[in-house]
Amino acid sequence: MKNPISRHSFLDDVQAIATAAAFVSLGLAFLGSHQLLTGGTAGIALLLARVTPLRFGPLFALVNVPFFWLGVRQLGWRFTLKTFSAIGLVSFATEHLGTVLHLEAVHPVYAAVMGGFLVGAGLLMLFRHRASLGGVNILSIWLQERHGVRAGLFQMAVDGSIVVAGFFLVPLGTLALSVLGAVALNVVLAVNHRPGRYLGS
Repeated sequence: MKNPISRHSFLDDVQAIATAAAFVSLGLAFLGSHQLLTGGTAGIALLLARVTPLRFGPLFALVNVPFFWLGVRQLGWRFTLKTFSAIGLVSFATEHLGTVLHLEAVHPVYAAVMGGFLVGAGLLMLFRHRASLGGVNILSIWLQERHGVRAGLFQMAVDGSIVVAGFFLVPLGTLALSVLGAVALNVVLAVNHRPGRYLGS
């Protein structure tokens, strides 16, 4: 007889979302230490921050607003509220991380790989607690749950496209490191987030 699937409690979700926001904001700090790009709505916000006077935090929140309807429609209010809580925390943490941390001498390859790993680990926590960072995350979760498309592989393709879109804004070396960071991020998801592997909800 199979054991019943255990649901996460409210406190489980709060802890996971807070921890994930800390991981993602730290990963973005590593990427930002060498002006590297990333994928998803975070990558779009980073690109826009280069060509507008707005900072990353407000842009990240604004870029995700159009996906609110998609999240509610496809994955429900509970998922959407947790997702936008995570987006708000990441926006806040990213804006204020500089008051407690300064990355002044980080090798660019390490920054790319560790930044990708940290953001990927944060996303993995969110996915396993029925949340995300909006945008492409919402679509990738829906595709995996409804059609069996691996979330990590789908996001790797989309994120790579977003990073490459920065070709006209960053030097070639920065672009190559950004791609390395996107690969590191999505390897975490492709290996660890598979249909049926994790049964919590």
